[in-house]
Amino acid sequence: MSETLETVLRLAGVLVVIAAFLVLPLLVGQVEHKTMAHMQSRVGPMYAGMFHGWAQLVADGVKFVQKEDVVPAAADRTVFKLAPAIALLPYLVAMLVVPLGPGLVGQDLDVGLFFVLAVMGVGVIGTLMGGWSSANKFSLLGGIRVAAQLMAYELPFVLAGASVAMAAGTLSLTGIVEAWHPWWLLWQGLALVVFFVAGLAELQRPPFDMPVADAEIVFGPYTEYGGLRFALFILAEYAGIVVLSVLTAVLFLGGWHGPASDTIGWVWTLVKTFAVAFMVIWVRVAYPRMREDQLQRIAWQGLVPLALLQLAVTAVGVVVTA
Repeated sequence: MSETLETVLRLAGVLVVIAAFLVLPLLVGQVEHKTMAHMQSRVGPMYAGMFHGWAQLVADGVKFVQKEDVVPAAADRTVFKLAPAIALLPYLVAMLVVPLGPGLVGQDLDVGLFFVLAVMGVGVIGTLMGGWSSANKFSLLGGIRVAAQLMAYELPFVLAGASVAMAAGTLSLTGIVEAWHPWWLLWQGLALVVFFVAGLAELQRPPFDMPVADAEIVFGPYTEYGGLRFALFILAEYAGIVVLSVLTAVLFLGGWHGPASDTIGWVWTLVKTFAVAFMVIWVRVAYPRMREDQLQRIAWQGLVPLALLQLAVTAVGVVVTA
């Protein structure tokens, strides 16, 4: 009976994660519409559905469904069609091992942090596949930029995550949350900044969106995509924001720890997740796109040395407090 109950609870946890994966990216997309409308005086997203443009997301969905599905004649049709799914599905897999509350996790892995970081890197490959398979020079150039960006920012991204794992003494995301203390905000503050900035770059979010620079290469890897396939790439972007935000909340902000009981810890996790997601949107509105050389310089001359410095500080802290 206990094994049956455990199986049912695990299945329920997986269903909750899937439901969150389907809903949260749409909410983040809606918040981005409204935030940009207010910050940049964009009146368009405020009209659909009359009151505060509540139906803008529905209008976008109808628009994508109605568009024709076109595959370029010279494209690698198999890779071209698979690319949107490859870009989206890894974020669903990542969400399965990220805890939202005590015991509220699809699958609690002992190497959860390693698993999530590896899977997030796979999601970027979908964009690279789309650029390579489109038989379009602008798309190929965008794909090459994606590859260069991934190589530059994956290193500081992983090093920042490794700093928290070293501090907690475990790679389990649940274990990291349980070991977290408020003073870690100071101890791991540098790692938090590096992790957040590198995550933005890995997701190709502004100001690190050189792979889709519309003023230079049309729309990069997505130039030849339309309809639902293009919508899947957009959904993958918002899903990536959700995964980055919840991972930042779990690693650096204490996850489900809050002023009230841990029984409602999932509320605190969601509050922190949406706070980080709002910062992602705010950065997009506030800062202009960088040049490719600036992006590489920030990674190799800025974030990598800072991440190594944080690792040294963490090592000293672990030895002193042991």
